Amino acid sequence: MAVFRIERFTPLPAAESWRRVTDWQRHAAHVPLTTITVPTGLPTRAGTVFVARTGVGPLAFNDPMEVVRWSPPAGSRAGMCRLEKRGRVVRGRASIDVYPNRAGSHVVWVEELDVRLLPRWADPVLAGAGKRVFGRVLDALLDRPARGYG
Repeated sequence: MAVFRIERFTPLPAAESWRRVTDWQRHAAHVPLTTITVPTGLPTRAGTVFVARTGVGPLAFNDPMEVVRWSPPAGSRAGMCRLEKRGRVVRGRASIDVYPNRAGSHVVWVEELDVRLLPRWADPVLAGAGKRVFGRVLDALLDRPARGYG
């Protein structure tokens, strides 16, 4: 299983960081060749399912995810979102935590990915690529200049 962790500090208040990083359709604008649909509808809550479709034509695949924990930040309490990836190609888990702090907020995104037909020896390569791609997505969602790995 490929695992990566991304952290960002932002001057945005925790509620605004949360709103941005859990706007699922906005993610697609920052991931090449990807669209996102929310078949269960919005607003997001535990039980919400969204599907990221990545690729072109017959080379595209669906990455369905279900929100299994949804707890927005409130006051000094952190926001926590847990996702289960239940696709035929991509399985695993993701978590997005948003911690309020004196300077704004601290966002932590962790992914655990298992990609079907990908050999275990490729996990470090997948983790590195995921960290780069999703680091850029997180930077864009938080309107921060890209900073590479993070």
